[in-house]
Formats: sequence, C-alpha cells, structure tokens
Amino acid sequence: MLMAHPAVLKDLIEQYETLQTLHAERGTEETRRRMEDVAYTLCVSTGTRDIDSAFLAARRRLAGAVPAQDDALLAT
Repeated sequence: MLMAHPAVLKDLIEQYETLQTLHAERGTEETRRRMEDVAYTLCVSTGTRDIDSAFLAARRRLAGAVPAQDDALLAT
C-alpha cells in the first residue's frame, strides 16, 4: 500500500483539528463539509475507514518517519 508523505499527514491532521475547533465554535455547514473532506482524505491516505483509526495510523507513521535527505519534491 502506498503511504502518504509524513508532511502530508501532518498537514491533514492539523487541518482536521483546526476545522474541528472552528466547527465547535461556529457549527457552520461549510466547516462541517470541509472537516468531512479532510477526514475522508486522511482515511484514504492511511488506508483506514474512520477518523479515529486514521489519526492513530497517521500518528504512528509520523512517529516512525525518518526525515528525507531531499524534500524538494514537496515544494512543487
């Protein structure tokens, strides 16, 4: 199975947590939709079916990540 780059996983986790806070504060439909989109992407990126499992898988992957010699490809 292909795994998302650790930087992508980190970004998705941060986005979801930010949206979760915004949704708790405002509860808008747009925020809920964006949160669902990020949750879906995080699940696909980790090969899981629910957000809790996705968070666990992403955090395990991040904990074991070794910094690459050249992350220049991410900048494109």
